[in-house]
Amino acid sequence: MLTFEQIKELIDLVSERGLEGVEIERSGFRVRIDGKSKSVVAVATEGSPVAQSVAAGEGTVPIVPAGEAASSGAVSTVSEAAEALSEEEGLHLLRSPIVGTFYISPSPDADPYVRVGDRVKRGQVLCIVEAMKLMNEIESDEDGVIEKVFIKNALPVEYGEPLFSIRSE
Repeated sequence: MLTFEQIKELIDLVSERGLEGVEIERSGFRVRIDGKSKSVVAVATEGSPVAQSVAAGEGTVPIVPAGEAASSGAVSTVSEAAEALSEEEGLHLLRSPIVGTFYISPSPDADPYVRVGDRVKRGQVLCIVEAMKLMNEIESDEDGVIEKVFIKNALPVEYGEPLFSIRSE
């Protein structure tokens, strides 16, 4: 699998050189960068253990099974999917206030702060976003029930990216 930095370098290279695009596959993970439409699609091939989101440029790129990628055409971003979900179901989105690395628990061997279905109170710590070696506790800004966790543990997050959806009480 390519690292975030490697993907970012590929995006910059395609942009700087005016290339039509590039596609790379490693260990069941394929990234296609289209230079003309300025889109990036990351695909996990069948049976691959990859089931994460990869930060790319201004948004995030969902990784989808190879069969779905071809049939779906354009792949929406995690942020767009979260927006649609929250509007349809009347959910509150808790967004990342900073760029960093998302952690669902205080340490690798500890239980997560929250799980889907947990009741939370305003001010309760839900996760940590590490930025520049500082651990920033992210607190709930709403009373309610956790409906969805959008980011997998130890993955990068962008400013404003949805972290949790909360059904308000």
